[in-house]
Amino acid sequence: MSAAQNHQKTMRICFIGLMSAIVFVVNYLRIPFMGTQLHMTNALCALSGLLFGPGGGFLAAGIGSGLYDIVGGYGAECIVTFVNKGMIALVAGLIAGRAAHDRQLTRADCAKVILGCALGALTYVALYMLKTAIAGHFIDGLTPDALNVKLASKLPGSLMNAVFAGIAAPLLFSALRPALKGAGLFDKM
Repeated sequence: MSAAQNHQKTMRICFIGLMSAIVFVVNYLRIPFMGTQLHMTNALCALSGLLFGPGGGFLAAGIGSGLYDIVGGYGAECIVTFVNKGMIALVAGLIAGRAAHDRQLTRADCAKVILGCALGALTYVALYMLKTAIAGHFIDGLTPDALNVKLASKLPGSLMNAVFAGIAAPLLFSALRPALKGAGLFDKM
């Protein structure tokens, strides 16, 4: 491997680590909204997929969110969180990662960015509801009726956060992309 390739790889690792730290910190920022709390975490997980593609985005989103669980006292769930939050970035990166890195974003590229972020956020909702159902049934021993009530109580807030992420991530990306390109950093990610 050449020195230039080593430098490129090192830069990418540093950027993924930095994004992991940002995802970790953003977990602490919550906005009360209509009886639930909106947070930027899912939006930044989707943004990770746009910036780093599916693999790097998965790592940035998963590591930052998993570390939050460990530090926040949810260590038993950190692997599930690592995978679930990483999946937001994976889906966004698979759908829009290439389009996001085109020289000029076309309308089709912008549509892929929006679709990738929205589907990534909805993937998380599905995984979160599945985790809640499994834990409710096998760990909490809830009856089917009690489990349905629990799932019904969690779904609206999860969907609101998905909508928020689906709107915020493309907006953040459209603001960051020109700045990163202007600084010569975008292509190094």
